Amino acid sequence: MSKRFLEAPQLADFLTRNGPYVAADLTNGVVITSCYEVEDAKLAEGLDYLGNYFTIFFGVPGFKYEYKVNFPVEKALKMIGMG
Repeated sequence: MSKRFLEAPQLADFLTRNGPYVAADLTNGVVITSCYEVEDAKLAEGLDYLGNYFTIFFGVPGFKYEYKVNFPVEKALKMIGMG
């Protein structure tokens, strides 16, 4: 993983990454978490970019990834008509 991370392309300029943060546990092994920030207008492009970015890690034994879109509470409330 470390070698592939060091070989990964530069992050797109419209994405801001917090992390990666590394943890380990007996169930999941090593878990790496990063949070990416992107403007609303670039959300689809950001998800597409990250999907392609993570392909550099394919073939690493045990590698899997997921990404979730999280919104600040103010935006989430607005989305359900409460903000």
